[in-house]
Amino acid sequence: MGKLLKYEIRKSLPVKLMILGLAAALELVFLIGLWGGNEKMLASGVLLLTFTAFAATTVVGLASVLILHRDMNTKQSYMLFMTPNSCYRILGAKMLENGVSILLTGAFFFALGALDITLLFAKQGQLAELWRMIRQFLTTLDQRLTLDLPVLAAFASNLLLTWVGVISAAYLGEVISAALLNGKRFNGVVSFVLILLLIFALSWIQRTATRQITELIPLFLTDGAIALVASALMYFLTAQIMERRLSV
Repeated sequence: MGKLLKYEIRKSLPVKLMILGLAAALELVFLIGLWGGNEKMLASGVLLLTFTAFAATTVVGLASVLILHRDMNTKQSYMLFMTPNSCYRILGAKMLENGVSILLTGAFFFALGALDITLLFAKQGQLAELWRMIRQFLTTLDQRLTLDLPVLAAFASNLLLTWVGVISAAYLGEVISAALLNGKRFNGVVSFVLILLLIFALSWIQRTATRQITELIPLFLTDGAIALVASALMYFLTAQIMERRLSV
């Protein structure tokens, strides 16, 4: 598993380096605008960093799906399945690498955003105003949201596990397209629709199961647990299809 994990990290590294390079360039724009008193550069840095932070996690997840698609539709697929590893290990390495990458990407941009916001308000002598604005923003999302660490941790866990569930659905759709619908007309459309249906089903189950839960932490943890179970089920189904239809 260790070698497979290193292999997956190496394949996804270019995308991560591009994101890191873009974040570094935008951070430089922000700092120059902040300390140089250039309001246009400061505003541009804030807006672009915010957009990049939201897009980066999505890009990291989609890049993993594209790598899987490439592995199954090029000569890399033949070489990958010729290695002495089961499809469960191959797929497990992909999912583990992607889950860790999503977690690290989110943590990186959260820490960077927290640092930049603190620097901005500290320079203006308005740190107290910063905390007021953060509390107000959380209230607009949900009146029950607070700055309490357990609540924020449960919320972050829910987001991470739900996104992993979405990627697992995309993996399953890609494998079905490559293994069961290869060469069929409209196979891409069918797999895309299947992915959307799987994501919708996951969301519906989460909403239905948590409808009666009013406390935030149990709600977030239940939501995340459902996504985790769904991800595990889709992982085993995807690996089983790979084992029977793609393994040589």
